[in-house]
Amino acid sequence: MTTNNKIIAFIALMAATLTASAQKKFVIKGQAPELNGKYVHLSYGTGNDNQIKDSVVVANGEFKFTGVVAGPTFGYISLGGQALSFDDVFSVVLEPTTMKMTLDRDNINKSRLIGSKENDKLKSLDEQKAPINKAMEPLRAEYQKRNEDYTKASKALKEMEQKVEAMKIDNYAFRDKFEPFQKQQDAIERDFIAKNPQSIVSAYLMRFKISGMTLAEAEKVYNSFTSDVKKSSYGKEVFDEINKMRSGSPGNPAYVFSKPDIDGKPLSLADYRGKYVLLDFWASWCVPCRQGNPHLISVYNKYKDAGFEIIGISDDDRNEAAWKKAVEQDQIQIWKHVLRGLKMENNVIDRSQDISEHYGIHTLPTKILIDPQGIIIGRYGSGGGSDADLDAKLNTVFSK
Repeated sequence: MTTNNKIIAFIALMAATLTASAQKKFVIKGQAPELNGKYVHLSYGTGNDNQIKDSVVVANGEFKFTGVVAGPTFGYISLGGQALSFDDVFSVVLEPTTMKMTLDRDNINKSRLIGSKENDKLKSLDEQKAPINKAMEPLRAEYQKRNEDYTKASKALKEMEQKVEAMKIDNYAFRDKFEPFQKQQDAIERDFIAKNPQSIVSAYLMRFKISGMTLAEAEKVYNSFTSDVKKSSYGKEVFDEINKMRSGSPGNPAYVFSKPDIDGKPLSLADYRGKYVLLDFWASWCVPCRQGNPHLISVYNKYKDAGFEIIGISDDDRNEAAWKKAVEQDQIQIWKHVLRGLKMENNVIDRSQDISEHYGIHTLPTKILIDPQGIIIGRYGSGGGSDADLDAKLNTVFSK
């Protein structure tokens, strides 16, 4: 051992010796004739935020605590394992001496400790404050009542929120009962469109059919329209929607957007060039979107270290609070989030900054997968594949 190490060791030994010698024994001899077989608990500090907790059983109406303190030390005695309020504890100042205590079972604050001068000072101070505490009792009672009312109201609100959420999910599931009838109507309308390419009604119906079609299906129907139908306002709407869907389909460059993220920080799709990026179009009010988040979390955790990122694009521009609450509730703050950018003022819709417009998003959820070069390589949901198809695609690209 070097000289310096010997000095350090000697200093540490002396410090430990001085610390040990500074600790002196205290004893509390207690009387509690009505608490035989019950535990009495003592807690006191030793400095550096350390806390000693001790407990003894009352036998023959007596109990005894022993320990060591460096000097007068604040502590408390209770009859429960954990004090819930000041009314449940008896505050004391322990001194390195023998002290005697009489414990009041019904009102622990009326207990007495004899033998500690500093404790006598503390109790004298308490006596001076007693009239003030007495005067505050009505306020304490009112405050407690207000807290109880608040707790009840909060519980009722939480239960109501849970009930409303369950109703929303149940109502969404109920919609499945319409599906057989909707399929029958859809078949009739598709048959009409196929047989009447010269009718303006076909173009009108197509505006509502595109969300359930692939790009190839929509193009085939549009190309069958007569020139007059294509030139009509409805025909032009169908053409525009097909172009938007095409821009958000595999093989096309992904539209590069820049938006403030959920924390107000700038976010640009261009910053993620070199990574696989999944654009998740969703909303706080979209039941299947929310139900799919646990699976999306597992996907993100599986590939995030391999060069994979998710950007959630929410249709919550008119309710940012609901957006942020949903992100927190679903624990999806692990990836990036922006709003789609749809604005409405004075009943006028402004789509100039709407990301969804550039990807042909008709239904939620829809997911767009972009490769490191910024090219779309997958579309899932509206006009695309399923979540299973997305899983298979990610497995393929990250297995190379």
